[in-house]
Amino acid sequence: MARPAKADRHPEQPEVANPKIDPQTHGASNQIKNPDDWVTGHEPMTGAQASYLKTLSEQAHDPDAFQPDLEKAEASKRIDHLKEETGR
Repeated sequence: MARPAKADRHPEQPEVANPKIDPQTHGASNQIKNPDDWVTGHEPMTGAQASYLKTLSEQAHDPDAFQPDLEKAEASKRIDHLKEETGR
């Protein structure tokens, strides 16, 4: 036996723009925020950052670029710099 149709419990919501889809037309995205502006930039770099920075510093023949006590923001800047140097 078929159930009777229920009334829609959730009226149609207006579409909300997602700023991460197109940061040029919807404002800045947190994916492109300057590391100096990160709220958690002063925290120790993540394990992923440390691993990637170590790899890049070895590929760039710049072992001094890796330091195990870097903060997230500084690690991000060094990663970006080494990515440019190595063409990655």
